[in-house]
Amino acid sequence: MGYNKENLKNIRAEYATKALRAEAEADARREEVYAEIPELREMDRRLSAFGLRIMQAALAGGETEGQIAALRAENERIQAARGTLLRQHGFPAHYTEPQYECVKCRDTGYVGIHMCECMRLRLIEAGKSTSGLSALMAKQSFENFSLDYYRQNPAELRIMEHNYQTVLQYAEQFTLSAAKPSPKSLLFLGGTGLGKTHLSTAVARRVIERGYDVYYNSAVGMISDFEFRRFGNAVAQSDGDDTARYTECDLLIVDDLGTEVVNQFTLSCLYHVINTRLNLGKPTVISTNLTADDLRRVYSDRITSRLLCEYLLIPFYGVDVRKQKLKQ
Repeated sequence: MGYNKENLKNIRAEYATKALRAEAEADARREEVYAEIPELREMDRRLSAFGLRIMQAALAGGETEGQIAALRAENERIQAARGTLLRQHGFPAHYTEPQYECVKCRDTGYVGIHMCECMRLRLIEAGKSTSGLSALMAKQSFENFSLDYYRQNPAELRIMEHNYQTVLQYAEQFTLSAAKPSPKSLLFLGGTGLGKTHLSTAVARRVIERGYDVYYNSAVGMISDFEFRRFGNAVAQSDGDDTARYTECDLLIVDDLGTEVVNQFTLSCLYHVINTRLNLGKPTVISTNLTADDLRRVYSDRITSRLLCEYLLIPFYGVDVRKQKLKQ
């Protein structure tokens, strides 16, 4: 999986802190209890020695099974007596044990060598937050994308139904496994208010949930980042370079291509991102209000040939959904 590296680093550190905090708090509660119930300290000393005693019995041979069974029975008796003693003094039986947020992984983030579900969900939430789409994801998904707004024209409805299923399948089968071909990049073409951003957001949400690093920005925002790196005070190195995310993330989503000012610098940036990601086998979803002819007119052949030949074209049809909603 391609979880965002910075998110993974931060969340691993967060989990290490959580586990240590839970254990430190348990130690403090244990000292509190020892002060009130001194005999509990001796019980805990005896309980902590059982592992060594069982190992010694196993190494000694002889009536090993009987000895180990007797030791385990003694351990259980002391545990029961310990719990009773705590309750008699007004403490819960498990008061001195670490109170982990996740009992499966004990706040380590891993069960054995496998990532725990709690860490995976934490990474998904972090991925949504750093994707640039967190606000839109709260409102837009595959589940609430309505095809009712396209029913005025049966032919256009059929196209939009096909588009929806194509994009849904794309998101649900998204993988960058070396054993499978890289997913194709997608080019959403169509007028304003036809659902391009909604479906882009839905793709991002589902791909993040599958454990991949997704980054979204408008074409204007992306060019602005490159301009800052080139003309601002940013240092052009990977650790401090926000533009690296455009070529390194698993899935890049660029919205509203064609709204940026087009000049030689802009064309160079676009070509760099599009070509680099194609060469790396990393897919991109681009949406634009421009037609294919508009793209050829506005951009260089190096860019349009890649967009129109290497990307899967998804044409959007219908009447502006936003305007339809206003009339309701």
